[in-house]
Amino acid sequence: MAHCARSEAHDLIVVSHNTQLLLCALVAVLGLIFLIARLKLHSFVALLAASIFVGLCSGMKPLEVAKSMQAGVGSILESIALVVGLGALLGKMLEASSGAEVVARTLLDKLGEKRLHWTMLWIGLLIGIPVFFGVGVVLLAPLLFTLVRQTQRPLLLLGIPLLAGLSTAHGLVPPHPGPLAAIGIFQTSVGPTDIGRTIMYALLVGVPTAVLAGPVFGRYIFSRLDVQVPAMATPGKTERSVSPGFGITLFTVLLPVLLMLLASLADLTCAASNPLRIWADFLGHPAVALLAGFLVSLYTFGVALGHHRDQILKWITEALKPVAEILLVVGAGGAFNKVLIVSGVGDAIAFSVKGWHMSPFLLGWTAAALIRVATGSATVAVTTAAGLIAPLVAQTPGINRELLIVAMGAGSLILSHLNDGGFWFVKEYFQMTVPQTLKTWTVMETIISVVALFFVFLLDVLLKFI
Repeated sequence: MAHCARSEAHDLIVVSHNTQLLLCALVAVLGLIFLIARLKLHSFVALLAASIFVGLCSGMKPLEVAKSMQAGVGSILESIALVVGLGALLGKMLEASSGAEVVARTLLDKLGEKRLHWTMLWIGLLIGIPVFFGVGVVLLAPLLFTLVRQTQRPLLLLGIPLLAGLSTAHGLVPPHPGPLAAIGIFQTSVGPTDIGRTIMYALLVGVPTAVLAGPVFGRYIFSRLDVQVPAMATPGKTERSVSPGFGITLFTVLLPVLLMLLASLADLTCAASNPLRIWADFLGHPAVALLAGFLVSLYTFGVALGHHRDQILKWITEALKPVAEILLVVGAGGAFNKVLIVSGVGDAIAFSVKGWHMSPFLLGWTAAALIRVATGSATVAVTTAAGLIAPLVAQTPGINRELLIVAMGAGSLILSHLNDGGFWFVKEYFQMTVPQTLKTWTVMETIISVVALFFVFLLDVLLKFI
């Protein structure tokens, strides 16, 4: 009897302590949302403030909090800094060389005018893999407006598929910052997480998702809203008289993806000591694969087209400027994740969630979705959600971590509204009113998020039978 009483008392103490830790985490997340959404504080500073609050509130020593934050930043940036930087460089070379325009116009010529809305989807998906969403819009909007004028097709019929392709690639497919940050957090907190497999799952989920959110939704919405081509929009012009060929452009852009997928295939089919697997893993490492793609692009998009080294250096400098902000936000997310783990909040979350009997995919998607709606940042949403759910993943064997990352990426796209920079970017570029943007862009993003989650569950079931 005495032993049972002591055991019950111990359980009560554990539950009480876990409740305190969970309250700390809840207040921190709410505070994070308030700082970003209400006070307009930069996400980098807000995440660091939330990390300090959780650490001190949970009883950690002040110096331990600072050291944990530093360790968290280092561990996450260790795995993604090179990848984000090299991805930005490859995207810039594609942009500066007119490679994106070459891909777009070639696909348009091959697929024809009748399939124009489908063509815009494929253009968005292909160009969206190596470049950030905003850059993709800037690159392709002039081409879109020109096609709308030439073919007299409705703007939304062609524009929604283009945006769906770009957004799906940005939210689901590494090496974009959100999914990449989640991979880094899982590798640090849980164990090896395969980026090649994540890309493969993201594409398997993303392609049918983009079809429904793009051409299908586009055909539905274009007849219900009258959105005209912006008056100031002019056909895209280029200062370059020479552009790369379609084949070499496609090869350069997809080379890193192919190398990473090759490494995943080698891991599945070859023994660990097999030289083929060893070299495939080396070439398929994200940093090496993207470096290979960038080095090839220096020739295919630069030297081969007659561009001088000074011009190429200027492009590289321009490409690296926005990378700093992305890395700081992701690094601060790593700090928050580390403090959650060291303070015991992560274990408390895992202990509590175990009783919910909720799918990890749904849990990760929900966490990312709530943070996305509140803060407006897809990168912050995925980074924070990955930190919150990592302890549960560590204690629950058998979870498909790569597919979970895709689910969180899907959650991070939901319900883009007035607190999201992407919302205003699309509104201004397409010269829509706020209600029109809510009925088109916001609905499209929500379709991507919900449909992608459905396909995550479907793919999980199929993988269990393979």
